[in-house]
Amino acid sequence: QVQLVESGGGLVQAGRSLRLSCAASGRTFSGYDMGWFRQAPGKEREFVAAITWSGGYTWYADSVKGRFTISRDNAENTMYLQMNSLKPEDTAVYYCAGKSRGVGWYYAGNSYDYWGQGTQVTVSS
Repeated sequence: QVQLVESGGGLVQAGRSLRLSCAASGRTFSGYDMGWFRQAPGKEREFVAAITWSGGYTWYADSVKGRFTISRDNAENTMYLQMNSLKPEDTAVYYCAGKSRGVGWYYAGNSYDYWGQGTQVTVSS
């Protein structure tokens, strides 16, 4: 089992930045590829970004490419999402998730076995 806890959400004005953190405990963090997903009110959950177990490869949704950066520190058992130039449409609950190395698709939520409880990000215009 891996336990995931997100933090760093909040209310921010458009154009500003936030950094989300996802702290992992339990099994070896480096054994998992990790991802960020988000869900806005009345909308389906959507993929935001993903990173391989080593941090060597990253992927982003087109809507956040160039603005968001995913990273991880395996020594600290933590993953991050640096969000710059935030827009009101980025408002959502953000979830971190983990899946076994190389299993499934990085953009598919049902490939992930472990999920955090979510952190709210609200961007005002």
